Amino acid sequence: MALKVLVAATGGVAAIKTPSVIRRLREAGMDVRAAATQGAYRFVTGLSLAVAAGHEIFDQETWFAPNGKLRHLELATWADVLVVAPATADAIASAATGRAEDVVSALALSGISKTLWLPAMNTAMWKNPAVRRNVATLEADGHVLFGPVDGHLAGKHEGIGLGRMVEPETVPSLVEGLYRERDLEGRRILISAGPTREHVDPVRYFSNPSTGKMGYALAEAANDRGAEVTLVSGPSIMEEPLGIQKIQVCSADQMLEALTNHFAKTDMLIMTAAVADWRPVSASTEKVAKHGDRLTLDFVRNPDILLKLRDSRNQQVMIGFAMETSEGLSKAAEKARTKGLNFICLNYLSGDDIPFGSDFNKITVVKPNGDYEEFPKLSKREVADAILDRGALCLTDINQ
Repeated sequence: MALKVLVAATGGVAAIKTPSVIRRLREAGMDVRAAATQGAYRFVTGLSLAVAAGHEIFDQETWFAPNGKLRHLELATWADVLVVAPATADAIASAATGRAEDVVSALALSGISKTLWLPAMNTAMWKNPAVRRNVATLEADGHVLFGPVDGHLAGKHEGIGLGRMVEPETVPSLVEGLYRERDLEGRRILISAGPTREHVDPVRYFSNPSTGKMGYALAEAANDRGAEVTLVSGPSIMEEPLGIQKIQVCSADQMLEALTNHFAKTDMLIMTAAVADWRPVSASTEKVAKHGDRLTLDFVRNPDILLKLRDSRNQQVMIGFAMETSEGLSKAAEKARTKGLNFICLNYLSGDDIPFGSDFNKITVVKPNGDYEEFPKLSKREVADAILDRGALCLTDINQ
């Protein structure tokens, strides 16, 4: 059955994003209604919210129905989740102090089982002790807050800072995360993602087409399931998942150093990064001039990160990835044995079906003994949860 989500806009500039939030939730298969304070109408129209939701808007004018029904209570009975987007400092304060002076603060008091706040405000306001106290009160009452995030703020001369509402594209997974089992609570998970770059000179490098989407999906999924996540990422255009520690690296050596620094305190390592096997023996500090018809470069092998970490392993669950073009099962099983992995996720270079940068993946989980489990084409988020399901079983086996 589809989740029933009530999206409420309050009086901040980020209310211009609320119709997009509603559309993304509907695209994810959720049943959506919309509400708005009078302040929200300074930035977004009731018509745009109603069109996005496909239903009449709930606001001050429609609060009390002619038949005597109280619409905030009617909607509270209907909704599974209340999403306040944006959540201004005033809206947070109203809910934290139990006021019911507008439709959103009344909804927050009306018994909806889950409430998700997406804050948006100036950096100084977000850091103000009064706001921090109100946030702590809501969290103690069981409400969930995501964000704000760093980015360009809306006001003139505000510049870049902490206070931007999360992007609408992220909201469906945040809502779904409210219902996921937090079976990884207290676990520390270390994930690598993206490509590495091995420079020839300051402007040229060897790399590969990896986007990091699989690793970022795993980081987001692990965080939703309660884990403490550290993401070591090569160059990627992916937005940083909320609630995780991200370490940015470039080369294979830098990735090895970052992973080594965190491995000892990790319960599970998931190595999705497409690490370059080779690097130039030396990189020029100046741009190499174009001359002649040929260029010869000497390469040296990069360290095998999983082999290096295997040597310092202390019961950590270790999961790898391998892309092959042929004989994948036998090669993957051999890699799992050699590198001491609990299992390896095999995928093939699939051409147009699942190209690099796709939001989908098709993997086969291969164990060191050659046993394997094939999965159909799934979204990378679905693949991430399947991998974490099997990783969680490995953690259980270790602790028994």
